[in-house]
Amino acid sequence: MTQYRSKLIGNEDERAVSPVIGVILMVAITVILAAVIAAFVLDLGQGQEANPQAGIQFDEANSEVTLNNLGSNTQGVYCSNGGSYSGGSFSGEYATSAGGTFTCSSGENVVGVTESGNEAVIQSL
Repeated sequence: MTQYRSKLIGNEDERAVSPVIGVILMVAITVILAAVIAAFVLDLGQGQEANPQAGIQFDEANSEVTLNNLGSNTQGVYCSNGGSYSGGSFSGEYATSAGGTFTCSSGENVVGVTESGNEAVIQSL
């Protein structure tokens, strides 16, 4: 009877190897599954929006900013001091199309607005 038992179970040196490897594999699989589920549940990496971008040109002599182009996610740009606007298309307080100019003092910021309403400084003058 002992002879069959040693063949089925294995000798003393071989018995501990298989359970240790099995536990390590189960822990690894559990960690990987938890990471994948957490990524889906927490929606990591989604909802991030790029900063507004615009091509502008600043004329120091006249303190004028000319809007050359808007980035694909940019709704408009404006000067942080308010300023006055001329030419181009304007919506409320900011320029919405290329060709418009607005007056900014030196030391002010040109601020871009994304389509979702987020604002970021495009350039400090």
